[in-house]
Amino acid sequence: MATFGNLTDRLAETFKNLRGKGKLSPADVDGTVREIRRALLDADVALEVVKEFTGKVRERALGDEVSKALNPAQQVVQIVNDELVAILGGEARRLQFAKTAPTVIMLAGLQGAGKTTLAGKLAKWLAKDGHTPMLVAADLQRPNAVTQLQVVGEQAGAHVFAPEPGNGVGNPVRVAKDAIKYARDKQYDVVIVDTAGRLGVDAELMKQASDIRKAVDPDEVLFVIDAMIGQDAVATARAFQQGVDFTGVVLSKLDGDARGGAALSVASVTGRPIIFASTGESLDAFEPFYPDRMASRILDLGDILTLIEQAQGAFDEEETRKVAEKLATSTFTLEDFLSQMQQLKNMGSIKNMLGMLPGAKGMREQLENFDEREITRTEAIIQSMTIQERRQPKVLNGSRRVRIARGSGTTVTEVNALVNRFEQAAKMMKTVAKGGMPQVPGMGPVPGAGFSGGRGKVQSKKKGSKSGNPAKRAAENAALASGTKQAAPGSGAGFGLGDAIQGGPSEEELASLQKFLGR
Repeated sequence: MATFGNLTDRLAETFKNLRGKGKLSPADVDGTVREIRRALLDADVALEVVKEFTGKVRERALGDEVSKALNPAQQVVQIVNDELVAILGGEARRLQFAKTAPTVIMLAGLQGAGKTTLAGKLAKWLAKDGHTPMLVAADLQRPNAVTQLQVVGEQAGAHVFAPEPGNGVGNPVRVAKDAIKYARDKQYDVVIVDTAGRLGVDAELMKQASDIRKAVDPDEVLFVIDAMIGQDAVATARAFQQGVDFTGVVLSKLDGDARGGAALSVASVTGRPIIFASTGESLDAFEPFYPDRMASRILDLGDILTLIEQAQGAFDEEETRKVAEKLATSTFTLEDFLSQMQQLKNMGSIKNMLGMLPGAKGMREQLENFDEREITRTEAIIQSMTIQERRQPKVLNGSRRVRIARGSGTTVTEVNALVNRFEQAAKMMKTVAKGGMPQVPGMGPVPGAGFSGGRGKVQSKKKGSKSGNPAKRAAENAALASGTKQAAPGSGAGFGLGDAIQGGPSEEELASLQKFLGR
């Protein structure tokens, strides 16, 4: 996540200095802890949290578990990871549902923290899990707050209980109480109460929130906090804890480019768990919070589990099975390619997904420059083809490609690049379908692929290029002669990522991922 980009860079640079050392001296440990302290303070983590964190890291790093370790540097990274998980709340906690419906969830927080949008995100997330949520417009002070919640509710497909117009009119406590009775009558099993906020903490805000809490006796009170507000996060969280109290925390705007210290402070200071994280503007940019996964992202170790879960939610199982069969029988077409790409779009931001891969730090700059509209252009090109052209790309001669370029508002060069990417992607997918590990252009061979009998000898045969393009054939033959692999223009990924993959994860990190996947 962009929020932790600078912190990730600083920590990675700190650990880099430890590599290659067979044994760590007390001076090495002190220097490392000092750099970690600076990195955390620069990220706006609360001073008290930093002191406790670095104290534990130093104590463990000077202990036997590091001095006796075969790789002290890796052991220190593991210690930092463990302590990060601890200050982020330890184990993940899920929502607590009432034994008798409806479950009442009250949202509290300052104005601008994103409560109203988050209410819609939570409703949509609950609906996917089989619940029937209802939103309650109890913010009757902020201009157009009721209207905004109604719009968000419509987008989320959730009913909105809004008997008062708002804009200073109506009693929020009465609205909240009436909403519970309405939900019982209409058999909504979850009630999400959106309350008013203020630009700052004040007595009136706390009294109103406290009155609503007493009136509806919620099963969960979620404190919504902007992950970008820095040091103010701790003071605000403490004020709400004393004035209203809350059972869990939701971090909003984790996709921002601020220093993000709030996420590393609130759970530790308040003793309340972070339950959800909001990672973007769309209603789908919302996920349960896992301390161990967040720690892995901060340390640039990736978050494969969340990536897999997002894929499982976005990809149709039956469709994926059919595609796997087509890959195995070499009948994968541009129609299938388009279908898979559209399902990939359902997972959300490509940048966010690639950011979950181990070693994503190495390609952060390229990812920031990646234009997600490439996927839309690719869709337009394929949709401008006839059914025959999608199923048999070999019939795409020059005149057909000109027609497709005109129909999709692109150039012939872009059409040619897409066909090349499709052919390469199909080959890579076919290799994976057969249980192998593909070679990704721009990254070199994946460790473990192309090796024989465990002897470490690469099986390679130098063959001349078979390309029908004279310039491309000459370039590839020259590359083969020099012992390097020449990637085709526009290659690198099936979706126009190309250069974004350059300078990606190291072979060591890819080997770890390969081992994790059981290859």
